[in-house]
Amino acid sequence: MVVNLRTKRQLVSRILGIGVDRVKFDPEYLDDVADAITRDNIRSLITAKIIQIRPIKGTSKGRAYFKKLQRGKRGTKQGSKKGAKGARIGKKEVYVNKIRAMRHQLKVSKSRKEVTNNNYWKLYKQVRGNQVRNLAHLRTLIEEVRSKK
Repeated sequence: MVVNLRTKRQLVSRILGIGVDRVKFDPEYLDDVADAITRDNIRSLITAKIIQIRPIKGTSKGRAYFKKLQRGKRGTKQGSKKGAKGARIGKKEVYVNKIRAMRHQLKVSKSRKEVTNNNYWKLYKQVRGNQVRNLAHLRTLIEEVRSKK
């Protein structure tokens, strides 16, 4: 006797909060599933493993990963680059990376007690005000502060 179990499947999915396609009935106990009409009956069948939940099917990232690797290989050498330096990496990104590196250097220097809290903030403000050219310049400024002690 073939029984239409679509409504039971929908009920199970609503009880468990899963998709209809993930519900699986044990083929030997289909008549028990057909007789279950309340939510409590369904729950008891779930605990008895007559109704099972299939695992979620994921999306394979293998091909996407390979394509990303291929993309990373191409066009990175000197002759393949087109556009100015600022066209590939924007000015803002360069600036942000530079500032972050300098602030990190300041933080490390402060933790090593190379600069006092007062001098730290003076240098921090100089970095923020674009008075420091690069990391090497910042290191020379830190050395000057240390030598004045």
